[in-house]
Amino acid sequence: MHADDGHTPVLLGLNTFGDVGLGPDGEPKPHAQVIRDVVEEGVLADQVGLYSFDVGEHHRKDFAVSAPEVVLSAIASKTENIRLGSAVTVLSSDDPVRVFQRFSTLDAVSNGRAEVILGRGSFIESFPLFGFDLEDYETLFEEKLELFDRVRSQNPVRWEGRHRGPINGLTAYPHLEDGLLRTWIGVGGTPQSVVRAAQYGYPVSFAIIGGEPARFAPYVELYKRSLEKFKQAYTMLATHSPGHIADTDEQAREELFPHWLAMRNRLGEERGWGPGSRTEFNSQASRPGALYVGSPETVARKIADTHKALGTERFDLKYSNGTLSHGAMMKSIELFGTKVAPLVADLLA
Repeated sequence: MHADDGHTPVLLGLNTFGDVGLGPDGEPKPHAQVIRDVVEEGVLADQVGLYSFDVGEHHRKDFAVSAPEVVLSAIASKTENIRLGSAVTVLSSDDPVRVFQRFSTLDAVSNGRAEVILGRGSFIESFPLFGFDLEDYETLFEEKLELFDRVRSQNPVRWEGRHRGPINGLTAYPHLEDGLLRTWIGVGGTPQSVVRAAQYGYPVSFAIIGGEPARFAPYVELYKRSLEKFKQAYTMLATHSPGHIADTDEQAREELFPHWLAMRNRLGEERGWGPGSRTEFNSQASRPGALYVGSPETVARKIADTHKALGTERFDLKYSNGTLSHGAMMKSIELFGTKVAPLVADLLA
């Protein structure tokens, strides 16, 4: 059952950063194999009837995907229904014209199934890689979002800014066959980002990776008030959280924990956090936590809880978690589509 058929109250999607897993020899897989695995995972997501499949952009050794739209085009050639998007495209270190052109091209090859989630990114490797100054972190995104919005209109653009050359009456191609490119803003929890998204009338995807999802309720209300202020129409809100599904709660937790811990400690070392623990993991995996891990019944209840607390219309599960195996992720995707989706529909009927 596809989530946009009018019977499912929450649209269910998946996203991945192309996390580099371990091969049978215990060594990290080559990036090329991880990318081929992501294509296979996207095809399965379509086969089990999920609404969307998003691939995020990173420029690090532990994530294989730096060009999401290329991977998504490969998935588009092997799928029929699933929406295909980024999670996230780091607009600050990219060119807005090229972002539009790449995703409008993806929209063409997928017969209208493309979308893009724009964000500043929680990692900074792309800034020095593409020659940008981190001191311009805020102004880069603000300026480039303004230009992207004008390009997205598919009308001639007249624009001038600080961080790139002006455009004087030119138009970016290819145009979409029908309407405008579906565009989201990815938000990690800052009020300024919520208000900015509302100003442009773009839907928001909240990245909830810690704490209780219900704590984002004030941001949902801020977004709706801001839409009214800017006289923009409400379309949709989404949440994005990590998780893993197996036949039982115990199996899901035991499969995920060592990979979650390794990734948590690696990022923690980079960002000055203390070490992770089983206690932290269990807290996040509990019913009010932000880690959607467990049996289909457990995960479905948590998704239903989030919908009731926030009123969001879409939930995206980040099913790839550090070095978790491709086989475990394929099983998780299968259960998400065949078991979790109908359970969520029943819980919210």
